[in-house]
Amino acid sequence: QVQLVESGGGLVQAGGSLRLSCTASGRTFSSYTMGWFRQAPGKERAFVAVVGRSSGIAYYRDSVKGRFTISRDNAKNTVYLQMNSLNPEDTAVYYCAARPSNIAFATTDFSSWGQGTQVTVST
Repeated sequence: QVQLVESGGGLVQAGGSLRLSCTASGRTFSSYTMGWFRQAPGKERAFVAVVGRSSGIAYYRDSVKGRFTISRDNAKNTVYLQMNSLNPEDTAVYYCAARPSNIAFATTDFSSWGQGTQVTVST
């Protein structure tokens, strides 16, 4: 497993942008599929985006397509989530997750998790 630390959350007005970062420990970061999930109050944790081990493939939940971009820098052991055109429905705790295998989308498919970072979008 890897240890994951997220950063970059905060309070932003609707229409604004934030970039989340997640840095992993260890020397095998490039062998992990990396994902972002979010959990809003009273709701289950949900898939947001995932990027494959070589950065060649990425997938998004429908509601963030065209607004969010996931990317990774294997030299820095870091995965990013660029979030643009934010709206109040994006308010949640965002979690970074790692999986030592191919792309997947369910929370149960990921074995390592960060502590989460709060994103709050105001009207």
